[in-house]
Amino acid sequence: MYPMDPTLPCPCGSGLPYRGCCGALHDGLHDSTHMAGSAEALMRSRYSAYVLDRRDYLLATWHPSTRPAELPPPEPGLRWLGLQVKRHMQADATHATVEFVARGKLAGRAHRLHETSRFVREHGRWFYVDGELH
Repeated sequence: MYPMDPTLPCPCGSGLPYRGCCGALHDGLHDSTHMAGSAEALMRSRYSAYVLDRRDYLLATWHPSTRPAELPPPEPGLRWLGLQVKRHMQADATHATVEFVARGKLAGRAHRLHETSRFVREHGRWFYVDGELH
């Protein structure tokens, strides 16, 4: 699905155009002025990166201590249908968790990913650490 029309609504469900939401983070990957301002914003941008198959962004926003060497390509035919953020908890200035449900469809069957993800902030930048599936 990537590239995406930047004027279409962002896949993360914010209601903003992609260009003014996750697109700015995706395209400004190495630009310090375009960093996610919160763990929730990073989680939303990572969801959009999964929708758009932006594996470069997913790897760059994954904490080095838990980052895989590479990501497999998405399942053929997988369509992400929506994201619901259930809870965002800021433990302190550098640690947060985000609970979310991502819905998708593969081979005509509905799928649901319910996860509580852990994030850490280092040098002003948020990173995904890991997640616990529900």
